[in-house]
Amino acid sequence: MRHKLSRGAGAYLTSRAPQGRTAISVHDTEKSLLKLGEWARTRLNTKLQNRVVAITGSVGKTSTKDFVASALATALRTHANEQSFNNDFGLPTTILNAPDNVEALVLEMGMRGFGEIARLCEVARPHIGVVTAVSNAHTQRVGSIEGVTRAKRELVESLQSGDFAILNADDSNVLSMRNASKAQVMTFGESNSADVQMLDSEIDQQGRAIAMVKTPWGDAKFSMSVPGKHMAHNALAALCVAGVLNIDIAQAAEAISKSNISPSRMQIRKLKNGAVVLDDSYNANPASMRAALETLTTFSGSRRIAFCGVMAELAEPSDDHLAIALLAKQNQIELVAIETDLYGVRPISFLQARQVLAELGDGDLVLIKGSKVAGLVRLCDGLDGNEPDTNEL
Repeated sequence: MRHKLSRGAGAYLTSRAPQGRTAISVHDTEKSLLKLGEWARTRLNTKLQNRVVAITGSVGKTSTKDFVASALATALRTHANEQSFNNDFGLPTTILNAPDNVEALVLEMGMRGFGEIARLCEVARPHIGVVTAVSNAHTQRVGSIEGVTRAKRELVESLQSGDFAILNADDSNVLSMRNASKAQVMTFGESNSADVQMLDSEIDQQGRAIAMVKTPWGDAKFSMSVPGKHMAHNALAALCVAGVLNIDIAQAAEAISKSNISPSRMQIRKLKNGAVVLDDSYNANPASMRAALETLTTFSGSRRIAFCGVMAELAEPSDDHLAIALLAKQNQIELVAIETDLYGVRPISFLQARQVLAELGDGDLVLIKGSKVAGLVRLCDGLDGNEPDTNEL
């Protein structure tokens, strides 16, 4: 808290005894922050009109949020969550920090249980709801894929007549949500039925997709700046949002292609020793881990290594981790497990992993990925010439 105050915060909410500076005493800080976010959303209602976009999904939320924000910013003053500020604290804070002249809000919504997205929708009151995918993430909390679908569907259920539900046509669980709302449905994907359809794509030697896209508003082309075909798939969702908000499709596609996504999500980092790292360390679940491993195989190099931390909050953790280990083996990727034995290989410590990374060289390709609790975000700190941010340690 002292750190935040020193950076210019004028006051803070607290349910404890005030400790200096300007304190706003409340009974429950979480509920109070949500109420403040609801007030801020109402205050901005006239300026935002029908341009509040909410995004959820088991994978791809943050990159889709970043792509949507880039596309809308070509024509509108746009404000979005920083990184993954997508929960009961991050979402209202994002709305409260929106500038007075904002014309579009892009809000990522996370889910760790039933009712969370519904609660965030009460605050945000979105006009456009995007669901990227449903997979076995947080299944420990909601029981099954069916539970994940039900929890994610809360976004679609919050939409009203005249709103838009933008759904992944390639994901049957997402597509099953189309009748859960009064909103008009638009779809994206590779399916022939998709409204925004990827017609053709190729992958370059750094894993980046180049794709032709057909839309109701004209054809477009992506040349992604970030690796992974799944990233181009997320870009389709962003292009769909741009289209329903009457943003020029060609300009939106160009902006998406150049978009910088949040750190530690398919971020290419070059170590001082010459090794190339695909840093996707922010979080992980089985679907995103599979996508990252598949992306690593598209890179040109002599040796491929995956540094994998635990994938948390899974209903079947043993099966899910062993399936990833098998996929790595099938693709001739050496799997290094960090502080977990769930992958079926002998684990090493965080410090040992740092040492192994430091000893790599030219031609070595590395994936770093694990759930937040694995703490792999800092694994490369200092090894690529960038010292860690001491404020985040």
